[in-house]
Amino acid sequence: QVHLVESGGGSVEAGGSLRLSCTASGYLPEINWLAWFRQAPGKEREGVATIDTLGGSTYYADSVKGRFTISNNAKNTVFLQMNSLKPEDTAMYYCASALTVRVPSSMRPEYYGRWGQGTQVTVSS
Repeated sequence: QVHLVESGGGSVEAGGSLRLSCTASGYLPEINWLAWFRQAPGKEREGVATIDTLGGSTYYADSVKGRFTISNNAKNTVFLQMNSLKPEDTAMYYCASALTVRVPSSMRPEYYGRWGQGTQVTVSS
């Protein structure tokens, strides 16, 4: 079983930057994909970015392209570098993992079987 722990959230002014980290432990062969999702109050959980830990392919939500960068350190750590943050980026950010993902670019939450507890990101205007 895989256990995911996020860190790095916090409060920042618009235009600022944050770097989120997610460390995986447990049965790491179960992980091929690592992703970041976010959920704001009253909204559905949405995919932000995902990375294939084997091949290195990455996918981003249109709303964060050019501002966020996902990267990984081997199979057990994934990062989300968030620059030029906007108030609409305010949300709880979750790390998730999957063995296989049918359509990676869709970043559908149901593809990911393991989830962290989340870390809060708040961007003030």
